[in-house]
Amino acid sequence: MHVEIVLLLLFAVATAVALLTIRLKVPYTVALVVAGLGLGSLHLIEPIHLTQELLYAVILPGLLFEAAFHLNFHDFWQNRMAISSLAIIGVVVSILVTASILYSFTGIVAVLHGLPFSTALVFGAIVAASDPIAVVALFKSVGAPKRLRVLVEGESLLNDGTSLVLFTLIVASVGGGAISIPAVIQDFIRIVGLGLMVGTLCGVVISWVISRVDHPMIEITLTTLAAYGSFVSAELVHGSGVIAAVAAGMVCGNYGVRTGMSPTTRIAVETFWEYAAFALNSIVFLLIGFEVRIGSLFDLWLPILVAYLAMTAARMLLVGVISLLLRPTRESIPWSWSGVMVWAGMRGALSMVLVLGLSNSFASRELLVTITFGVVVLTILLQGLTMAPLLRVLGIASGGEERFDYEVGRGALVAIRSAMKEIDRMSHEFAVPPGILETLRYEYQQRQQEAEEKIQRMHVEKEAIREEELEAARRHLLLSEKHALIEDLRTGYIGQDAYEELLREVDSRLLHLEETPEERQESASRPGHRHHSEDD
Repeated sequence: MHVEIVLLLLFAVATAVALLTIRLKVPYTVALVVAGLGLGSLHLIEPIHLTQELLYAVILPGLLFEAAFHLNFHDFWQNRMAISSLAIIGVVVSILVTASILYSFTGIVAVLHGLPFSTALVFGAIVAASDPIAVVALFKSVGAPKRLRVLVEGESLLNDGTSLVLFTLIVASVGGGAISIPAVIQDFIRIVGLGLMVGTLCGVVISWVISRVDHPMIEITLTTLAAYGSFVSAELVHGSGVIAAVAAGMVCGNYGVRTGMSPTTRIAVETFWEYAAFALNSIVFLLIGFEVRIGSLFDLWLPILVAYLAMTAARMLLVGVISLLLRPTRESIPWSWSGVMVWAGMRGALSMVLVLGLSNSFASRELLVTITFGVVVLTILLQGLTMAPLLRVLGIASGGEERFDYEVGRGALVAIRSAMKEIDRMSHEFAVPPGILETLRYEYQQRQQEAEEKIQRMHVEKEAIREEELEAARRHLLLSEKHALIEDLRTGYIGQDAYEELLREVDSRLLHLEETPEERQESASRPGHRHHSEDD
């Protein structure tokens, strides 16, 4: 098939899967992998292969930039010790522990017999980076604590870079016949440092240019240049493109956006990157499913299980030790969160691309490819599908029961009012004798009164629910205002200049709803900022 036809089919499948997951209440990325596995087994589509070039040139820079763009630097800095420990020291520990456990089974599992420790070390580096995209989306939907989301997402952003650098250094050292620890450390610092400098510089330059213009399309293009330009520039100087894209995203999202973008432009940019992340994730998780051959996974189920258990054990040890060390500090992590962070360590496209990038002459390459694919699929399906129940068991999903009770009460009230409107219609059309309708009307009025009192009590008792409903209502009204302005411009009732001024005001209020209390305080302190009261 032509590439453009394949892309259209992939997006059609992704859209169908997205609609299906809304009904089935399952993680979108998990469903995409299942769809890819099914379609790949049936050979209905000949997809684009998930190659290193595709991941580095198209997918990875955009995904990394988007995640870093929306990560609040203040939250990141408040948890810097925990995140850096997990993403730097933790990656090293994870590689060593995974390799050691896997190597200990070489005398037990026949397929692993004769596997050298250096090859086990390469596998440890391949699966060191976590890819918790499905988990972070689930955290948001169930109301998991914000700090937990920051820890998981911040770790993932950094460990992508550290694991990629360590993988490259380990493979090069293995090919050279020996591993020099001082040389690896020196190269690691150099590659990560170059990536950080290049990414920060790109972010600052793009932010400066953004502050000099006020045009949504141009500023979207500038952030795209920051994402892909930082990645490419860092790779050209032999630095870490991953670290560069993360640094550029954090600078643009925390400095460029807040100081140089108008409200309308900011909403346009954020909407663009949300869609870009959706599109890139849809493609990459479908391609993960397409790359896997189910038959080969069943043939090597035992080494895959051993590798998965080794990786999970390393993750448990890593998170447990770091949580224990952080107990006396202000960055202490609750033990229930530690359990979630262990289970959130899913693997994804980066691991698959790294193993596919091994040269054909690399010893045990095909074995590593199959085991890595199996581990990736196992983490996505097993951990992705069981994360929501785990959050409920540990009591981490805040407000889940209250939200459910409120939605049941509100839904019942809507149904009752609909029935009462039908009674009015039947009375007007004389469809039923008046005496019967009056009896029914009285019954429904009683039920309506009880439902309204229950919801009113819930509003008083559950302040969080009340605030959510108030915010949702405000957002709905502001979107109605935007729709009216667009219609006024279309009909010529107002001119372009008036439209842009009014739209800027409405968008400013919309952004105000999205800001945290800290961000609102910061915004209020800026020159020229118009304060928005709760009655606005």
